[in-house]
Amino acid sequence: MSDILVHTEDGIATLTFNRPDKKNSITSAMYAALADALEAAQADDAVRCVVFQGNETVFSAGNDIGDFLNQPPATGDSPVYRFMRALSGFPKPVLAAVCGPAVGIGTTLLLHCDLVYAGDNAAFSMPFVNLGLCPEFSSSLLVPQLMGYHRAAEALLLGEPFMAEAALEVGLVNRVLPPTETAGYAQTVARRLAAKPLSALVETKRLMKQGQADKVATVMAEEGESFGRMLREPAAREAFGAFMERRKPDFSKV
Repeated sequence: MSDILVHTEDGIATLTFNRPDKKNSITSAMYAALADALEAAQADDAVRCVVFQGNETVFSAGNDIGDFLNQPPATGDSPVYRFMRALSGFPKPVLAAVCGPAVGIGTTLLLHCDLVYAGDNAAFSMPFVNLGLCPEFSSSLLVPQLMGYHRAAEALLLGEPFMAEAALEVGLVNRVLPPTETAGYAQTVARRLAAKPLSALVETKRLMKQGQADKVATVMAEEGESFGRMLREPAAREAFGAFMERRKPDFSKV
């Protein structure tokens, strides 16, 4: 079966992370599939909204480390950057149903969704610093805006998980539900959106986002340059080496 399932019905395109044996960690091929699906959904007038989901126990563990090291994003046309641009600029409503871990880009992609529903088992984390890296997907801009600087510093500098109720408090999610009800609730809301006029949905989203669309794109590009540079530096090499060797990293000399 595909690691990304795409199902379109009644105006809703549902994109499902379908790699449970790897905690829905995302490979380069999966990013390409997600970008393709978003581009197709944008071009299809019959699609009124998009829903991201994993399963009841995990949303996504973020990048597949082995695949990421073998195929690091080298250019702006890399699949991960195609996906970022497709989602950040997607004109129609985007929803997410999040249960279990949402790590790295599993959390930062939610910053570009319009409605997010979380299971009460959801755990969000952005551990970029712990890998010797910097934030991505314009999260260095959007997380402080959302949480305030000090909470953002806690999330991005410490990289520790925060749970669904904390995410609700800071506005990252709209509602917390039992995991067995989360995906169904997101689909119910998606059906309500799909019944509305597409032109009104698109224009309303455009007006809400227009004030910082260019800034988001600029910061995302700047983060990408820093991320690529830091990926080749000693701290990241130590972090990823330790991860692959199942040991604690030693940053005392980097």
